[in-house]
Amino acid sequence: MNAMDWTPYDDVNGILRRLLTGARAILGDNFVGMYLDGSLASGDFDYETSDIDFVVATANPKPLRAVPVTPSEMDQLVQLHGRIGQSTSKWAMEIEGAYIPVEALRRYDPANATHPYIDRGDCRLRWEHLAMDWVIHRHVLHTNGITLAGPPVQTLVDPVSPDKLRQAVIGLFNFWWLPMSQEPAQLVEEGYRRYAILTMCRMLYTLHRGAVVSKPAAAQWAQDNLEARWRLLIQWAMARPTAVPTNNLQETQQFIEATKTLVVTASAAFAGDKSPTTNTNTNQEIL
Repeated sequence: MNAMDWTPYDDVNGILRRLLTGARAILGDNFVGMYLDGSLASGDFDYETSDIDFVVATANPKPLRAVPVTPSEMDQLVQLHGRIGQSTSKWAMEIEGAYIPVEALRRYDPANATHPYIDRGDCRLRWEHLAMDWVIHRHVLHTNGITLAGPPVQTLVDPVSPDKLRQAVIGLFNFWWLPMSQEPAQLVEEGYRRYAILTMCRMLYTLHRGAVVSKPAAAQWAQDNLEARWRLLIQWAMARPTAVPTNNLQETQQFIEATKTLVVTASAAFAGDKSPTTNTNTNQEIL
């Protein structure tokens, strides 16, 4: 097996090799390592629907400059990602990740969270303030991250406590998902509804257990532990899309609203300086 066969997919490995080789050449001594998180690391990668999540660790900014990459390096990285995005690879526009200096990578700090970032569906690398979901990214990196180059990622990222994970989920839900239950423009698209439903399952699992699991595992847990009225919706989200449209927008909104119940409870627990755990034996205490 090739030393650069990090995944079972030749085309995924191919685009990762191209990104790694290019980033390493551009950054030179400023390159520390490159790592995979997301579904490739956590074990729920779907060849048809998943993207490629990566992190490049860079050296800490030197005293004479306050940015993690120089303007010249940033320009070259922008060009590298532009070339990759224009390639014929299936994964050309399915790359998401950031270039983070090692001092900022160790733990999430909102005061030090603006880094070069590229989003799925967009080949433009840009400066971006990374949100609370990067607490979860760091957890996946520490627990299951795949090292492509550099020191083991577990030596660069601190463990994330269960309550830090819960707090990240609360922040993300309130910022992104709660408004969407009222203004469901993105939820009109079936693929995004599937994503939303499975994300609710993962959020509920994290709030309940203080851990992060794959989408399939979270969906199974939700079907076993949530009220029966959500089972068909979750099964639909896990199934392969068909040509027959499904009108479950309102039900998806209701599921997001129902998730708010546990978010509010967890928020109140943190406000009272208590860990927001619940009894795993009682469905009514979940949803």
